[in-house]
Amino acid sequence: MSYIQTVSGALPPEHLLFCHCHEHLMISKGVSWTINPVLWIDDFEKTLDELKSFSQNPGTFLVDAQPIGCNRMGEQLPLLAEQSGTEIIASTGFHKMIFYPNNHWIFQYDSSRLSDIFLHEIYQGMYIDCDNAAPSSYISAKAGMIKCALDTCGLNEQYKKLFDAAIIAANTSGVPLMVHIEKGSDPIMLADYLEAQKMDLHRVIFCHLDRACANLEVHKRLCERGIYLEYDTIGRPKYHDDLVEAGIFTALINYGFEDLLLFSLDTTRARLKSYTPEGVGLNYIKDTFLPILRQKGVTTKQIQKISQKNCRQILSIQD
Repeated sequence: MSYIQTVSGALPPEHLLFCHCHEHLMISKGVSWTINPVLWIDDFEKTLDELKSFSQNPGTFLVDAQPIGCNRMGEQLPLLAEQSGTEIIASTGFHKMIFYPNNHWIFQYDSSRLSDIFLHEIYQGMYIDCDNAAPSSYISAKAGMIKCALDTCGLNEQYKKLFDAAIIAANTSGVPLMVHIEKGSDPIMLADYLEAQKMDLHRVIFCHLDRACANLEVHKRLCERGIYLEYDTIGRPKYHDDLVEAGIFTALINYGFEDLLLFSLDTTRARLKSYTPEGVGLNYIKDTFLPILRQKGVTTKQIQKISQKNCRQILSIQD
């Protein structure tokens, strides 16, 4: 038996009919905001309005990619799911180190203690109020994803420790491992490391390569090893337009990797209509981008794989 672990509980994979695999719903005004003001999404009612518009049909799922100790407002996610009808998969794990204050516990703990924290969030419940203090209080809602980040510094001592902890937690629990790929980092090196540490690459998602790596040969090499690619440079003209984005999808489909593609919007305060009316909103993929994919020759069956079948496969946990 397999299931998808949402903040509302374990659900059969067949309940998932449409999914965004990398969004951000609630982020408190902390270190993230000082680095980039759009990384502040803390109005429950505005986020709820956005989700209600997004989840007009049953079976709508969404991965919230904000990890523990990094201004995540995890206690709000079960309430958002209940009141909106959206099924939300929460994330444990870690983000880029610039998003943590220098005295944060994430720098102090070793890989064993960190993996225990990640596993607690998967098996028992998500910690709250731990952006500055050590993890202590927690809620019953559980994480169903381990979020990681690869920065341009590569696997220095701190990141190696964190990836080792994430690999232990992923291999123990069976939840997927999702990695933020920063522009200028080396995703091939990371794939080699994950494989050497016995991480099943078929349980790994690399995010943002559509804006982080222009060389599609790298994308192809990662897919050949079984890694899922989550593309989310959609409705983001500061990077490239949607025709270029659609071309990336069609290229990987033509390479034969339609079974390893996922999509999302990687939302920020500036991209959610409920916060910024000129933003694209969570419905942008369904309303605007999918018609562009169809115009580029992507079939209904292929779109269903990207939005449903592939998501069921990577998000499912074997009981």
